Amino acid sequence: MRFVQVILLEQIEGLGKVGDEVRVRAGYARNFLLPKKKALLATEANRRVFARKREELERAQAEAKAQAQELARKLEGIDLVVRRATSDGEHLYGSVSVADLAELLQAEGFAIKRTQIILDAPIKTVGTHTFRVRLHPEVVAELSVRVESEHQ
Repeated sequence: MRFVQVILLEQIEGLGKVGDEVRVRAGYARNFLLPKKKALLATEANRRVFARKREELERAQAEAKAQAQELARKLEGIDLVVRRATSDGEHLYGSVSVADLAELLQAEGFAIKRTQIILDAPIKTVGTHTFRVRLHPEVVAELSVRVESEHQ
């Protein structure tokens, strides 16, 4: 296993925040962090470059966090309702998936990807269920969806 030292250019959950020097597997750095400009190899030249850019990067992260907090406030005020076919008026034939929730949010005018939605357990019954939306590594909005039977 080969590892490399990188300097993070943005906060990455489970890895670190802007400016942290972390040791990661070479493949992760080569295939994800470096091409997506989320990190720089930790060389002396890159450390100097990062030192000059640090304030700008931290300001950009703070702005992104503030925007995510504002979006979270807007999201927590919406009412989501989905109607599905049920077998006995309570149990759904399928389930309400992360993709369904993302579609509902997009219909409400929010640009939320399904990868941002955290669903602890599949939704398979009628009623109100909660789920979370990760808007930023430090900002998570808690929402609820009301599932109704089509045969009411």
